[in-house]
Amino acid sequence: MKLLRTIRLDASDSFVFEQAAEPGEWAVSGVFAFARCDPRSLRGRARTAFRAGFLGVGSLGRSTLAQIVEASEHDRSTVVDGLARQLVAHFGAPGVETARLAAEEEVSFAASLCDHPAGVLVAVTRSQDDGTIREAFRTLRPRERALHARAFEFLEVVGDDMPSEPIELAGPGKGAQR
Repeated sequence: MKLLRTIRLDASDSFVFEQAAEPGEWAVSGVFAFARCDPRSLRGRARTAFRAGFLGVGSLGRSTLAQIVEASEHDRSTVVDGLARQLVAHFGAPGVETARLAAEEEVSFAASLCDHPAGVLVAVTRSQDDGTIREAFRTLRPRERALHARAFEFLEVVGDDMPSEPIELAGPGKGAQR
């Protein structure tokens, strides 16, 4: 199985996001964090987080890129448990069991993005139109012989874009639905 981890190729995440995720955190899309706001009203770093940030499960910080990594069932369970706790503590989930269901769905969606070899990077772009948030994901692969050292050593894989996932905002307090 494969999941996503945050990766930092340079220091830019610490400048563009209110809180940058730590490198190597388990990552999910995290679009649910914007369910109770109007994305059109976001400015500055909050707007950047909406438009192009994965959510680090441990810190709730944002990362521009996530890396596909091999993971075990134990890793997956750890991510689900950690996200469920965060949903209760910071997003108003009524209890751990309810939060666990939402965390399972979010982690399953993240895993669905990992249909590429380990090491491939994934970027997200979000937009909002008439109450619908759209997420588009694209993959980045290192140039031959390049290590994950510099952002400009990556090429976008042409024609390998992942489909957009429309997300309907369900209204205040109801979260987002995929």
